[in-house]
Amino acid sequence: MNFQIKPLSAGLYFVATPIGSARDMTLRGLDILASADLIAAEDTRTARKLMEIHGVPLNGRKVVAFHDHSGEGAVARLVEDIKGGKSVAYVSEAGTPLVADPGYELGRAVIAHGLAVTTAPGASAVLAALTVSGLATDRFAFVGFLPAAKTQRETEIAALRDVPFTLVFYESPKRVGEMLANLRDVLGAEREGVVCRELTKKFEETVRGPLGELAEAFADRQVKGEVVVLVGRAGATEVAEVDVTAALREAMQTMRVKDAATVVAGALGLPRKQVYQAALTLKDTD
Repeated sequence: MNFQIKPLSAGLYFVATPIGSARDMTLRGLDILASADLIAAEDTRTARKLMEIHGVPLNGRKVVAFHDHSGEGAVARLVEDIKGGKSVAYVSEAGTPLVADPGYELGRAVIAHGLAVTTAPGASAVLAALTVSGLATDRFAFVGFLPAAKTQRETEIAALRDVPFTLVFYESPKRVGEMLANLRDVLGAEREGVVCRELTKKFEETVRGPLGELAEAFADRQVKGEVVVLVGRAGATEVAEVDVTAALREAMQTMRVKDAATVVAGALGLPRKQVYQAALTLKDTD
């Protein structure tokens, strides 16, 4: 393959890389990787392999590591390289840098020094999942990974209940069954959901259905690969007072009053203040 190997202006170039199929790499991204003075990568082995697949020669150029555990020193060195006139291409292990991947601190530092930052857009698991989900895409909120602890996870889910957008999450394959159960319990079993697994790869899978069905389907399933979970927008519901009381009693067995009210309000689609007052009354009368 012939690349446009030509000098790049000094600056930071964020380059999106494939999330699965190596052929999803853009031509402009390859040109930048072929031309940059220095390549920084979340995973240097993955970056070298990608360049090897596409026949991009290093010609003695360095590939340096930059990831979540890189400190201020690593940021400062790359900034100094750019200030000295070098072009730096940054790639995360897969997908678009900064989207649940490293690069934010580096970009902020380069901008703070008045240096150029640009991007070569390409593959993104968020957009790929939205494309195949069948859910509304005109407005969406990318949440990323939820907390690992159950109570914190349910509280954060409850806070998202009234967001009038399609919700997009990343999740570990080991925890996706538990996460779907939390989504069902907090947002309701009938709310639409989609699980996308191994997008663009050989064993790509998209499972659509109500959260209740998805939670059941993945409850005991051994899941492998990268997972994106999407949740559709909420609809209006009517809830009986007896259901609120029953839900609060159950939640308050394992949660503080405040957390129980947040979770129940999210699950039943009710104002949190109203449910919190009901929880306080229930606590005083029980």
